[in-house]
Amino acid sequence: MKYFFEALKKYAVFTGRARRSEYWYFTLFNIIISFVVGAIAGAINTPLLGTAYTLALLLPGIAVGVRRMHDTGKSGWYVLIPIYNLILACTEGTPGRNEYGPDPKRPEMEDEINEIGSHLENN
Repeated sequence: MKYFFEALKKYAVFTGRARRSEYWYFTLFNIIISFVVGAIAGAINTPLLGTAYTLALLLPGIAVGVRRMHDTGKSGWYVLIPIYNLILACTEGTPGRNEYGPDPKRPEMEDEINEIGSHLENN
């Protein structure tokens, strides 16, 4: 549930990277909550409830997908390619920093990389 709320905090953030766990837990909880909201909407005969939920989570869903593509070193536009985006969503992210930001799985590597870089500059 932590990753679901983390993705909601980054509601429309399309920069940076998202770990596989952040993407897949967001997707899992989004599906579960969608079923619950759909059941409630059906029980009280209010289809707009499900539509409102879907619209409310459309933007964070796209944003976490784009950040997931960034983690694999690909442009966020790859989220639009049907089968390939699923393959990328399952692929481990690029270790270390890539052009989209530091590794969210191992943020401590950023300090090590900076330390090595400064050591090389001094020599």
